[in-house]
Amino acid sequence: MNGTSHQQFNLHMNMAKQFQHPGHQQQGHHQNQQHQDHTGHNGHVTTFGNHQHNVSTGGLSNAAPHFTPARMQNGTPNNVQNGLSKPPNDHWATQMHLAQQSREATQPHHYARNANTSKTTLAGGQNGVRQEADREERNRATKGDAAERQQIWMALDFGGQGLKSISPALFDYSFLDKLYLNFNKLSYLSPSVGRLRSLTHLDLSQNELRELPAEIGMLVNLRTLLLFDNQLETLPYEMGALYQLEVLGVDGNPLHDEFKNIIVEHGTGELIRYLREQAQDPDPPSDRDWIVLDDTPSSNSPQDKITALSYNTLCDKYATQAQYGYTPSRALAWEHRREVLLDEIRARDADFVCLQEIDQHSYNEYFRGALAHNDYKGVYFQKIRARTMQQKDADFVDGCVTFYKNSKYILLDKQLINFTECALDRKDLTSAQDVFNRVMPRDDIAVLSFYENRVSGARLMVVNAHLFWDPQFKDVKVVQAALLMDHVTNMAEKYAKWPACTNKTLYRYANGEKEDDGVEEEPVELGPSLKYSSGADIPLIMCGDFNSKPDSGVYDLIAHGSLPHDHPDLMSYTYGKITEKGTSHPFSLKSSYSNIGELPFTNYTPGFTGVIDYIWYSSNAFQATGLLGEVDPDYLKRVPGFPNYHFPSDHLALLAEFVLKSKKEKKTVEADFGPQRDRRA
Repeated sequence: MNGTSHQQFNLHMNMAKQFQHPGHQQQGHHQNQQHQDHTGHNGHVTTFGNHQHNVSTGGLSNAAPHFTPARMQNGTPNNVQNGLSKPPNDHWATQMHLAQQSREATQPHHYARNANTSKTTLAGGQNGVRQEADREERNRATKGDAAERQQIWMALDFGGQGLKSISPALFDYSFLDKLYLNFNKLSYLSPSVGRLRSLTHLDLSQNELRELPAEIGMLVNLRTLLLFDNQLETLPYEMGALYQLEVLGVDGNPLHDEFKNIIVEHGTGELIRYLREQAQDPDPPSDRDWIVLDDTPSSNSPQDKITALSYNTLCDKYATQAQYGYTPSRALAWEHRREVLLDEIRARDADFVCLQEIDQHSYNEYFRGALAHNDYKGVYFQKIRARTMQQKDADFVDGCVTFYKNSKYILLDKQLINFTECALDRKDLTSAQDVFNRVMPRDDIAVLSFYENRVSGARLMVVNAHLFWDPQFKDVKVVQAALLMDHVTNMAEKYAKWPACTNKTLYRYANGEKEDDGVEEEPVELGPSLKYSSGADIPLIMCGDFNSKPDSGVYDLIAHGSLPHDHPDLMSYTYGKITEKGTSHPFSLKSSYSNIGELPFTNYTPGFTGVIDYIWYSSNAFQATGLLGEVDPDYLKRVPGFPNYHFPSDHLALLAEFVLKSKKEKKTVEADFGPQRDRRA
């Protein structure tokens, strides 16, 4: 090391003192001391590869290694190689080589000291997951994207400090990419380690660990996990979720043959796959709470209560092991997932069920018939790419379906909203080159359906939308949302003039028989079709996967009714009047879950966790009265992402309940002056 580098390390190399558990410090000292933000200590930064680290002061020159190469602190000699005198294959030879390198790293802060002088590339298998081309419809922005990382240092080296425990404060550093805890005296690893979900490298070698917490399975971004020379006899099956792990260092542990034989003979990937596939089904989560927003009944009629469910089901062809490698194959199988989906749809029993990513085969051969037994009829449209395919391939193109309760509602009209065709219908857009380069290649769709309540005569529109996924195409999503609202606005004006429904009779029994109990239903008086003075007065419910967060231009447009021409999400692209004058719509729409500040997430994967699904409603026509709540946070502490056994999609089902606000009818009021005498003679 040159003098400058040596001086840097001599300045501040004893950072471990901050993170030692209070029980191993002077009693009462630092018990309530707040964890300091290292980024504020200018001048006390250590360069660590491409990262920078702030470390606390300490006398490095007097520091001596706690362990020597001849003997580890757990009593394991450094030449132990699991009883193998000669490596049986190349990948185990690599394992032994890495183990030897690890045993030689006895100097405190070894990796920080050598970060600028050496670079080691670790190689490994694919964890039993066949890598394939990414499915564009399922990708998300990842938390690891450079644009989202603002932290200037992302690695910590506590190696060779003789630590017996770690303060929980360390696990607040969720941005950490690398963590070295090797050559210490740790006999316990806190379950809080599962919060360090950005880690790609974790070194726990040469400690006294006898077990690992199940929460280590949360670290799905790990590429390297070194556990050399501990006292581990078994591994938690939750480690099967570590599908990106390339190197699992286990040499020097008394592992059971069940695990040791697999990694010796087949490598890291096969052991991870074994753990994933052999893991027992986890305990189910507690039921999601029902959140009551307004328990004051605004109507005595059950016909005025409406429930809507929105659910991106994760189409079978997108649910690949390459994309969801943390999910066991039997939990990812469509045969399992569709049963769980169907059970939830039936249990929620909503008036309207808006599903995204349902392929035509699944609709026709499974959901359509199964839900018919629950009084549902469906309105289904595919993405337009199916038009260019042979039938056998077109059957597996996904689309959107809206199911509705047939006994309660009459379908008056249905519309496919193809954003590409909508763009072509606008002259101002077809003159913009950016439309052809960015909007036209996408075949995302929405479905609009128009209904009338059989009894009350109230009418409403239901939209089921699925916008483009890519976070780099925010402008495309805004254009799609603008086209969606334009189409709904135009159709709403037509629906305001829609003729009255003349036949509302529901035929329940084709053979004319009565119900099994022999009791005839009491006749219900059917009200006349309600009239609406304008399209904006017709109640509107809009469900779907909008692939846009609450701080997006799509959200702003829908929620506020307008979007300025220079909104940041439009970037520098040109989209006719949208980028010249802005865009707007006449509806007073509100996100159902905005009544509780939105859910913590509606999409849950290791790479992305956020809100992108919504149920919008006309706030001038509806009062939101109830919502399906969030997933139990305690359950999520050991679940790195969806889908899994209990959640069949990477999206959550959303469910909202509304009541129609009373329509105030205008009446002619005559003044009453009391009894009057006839004044005529």
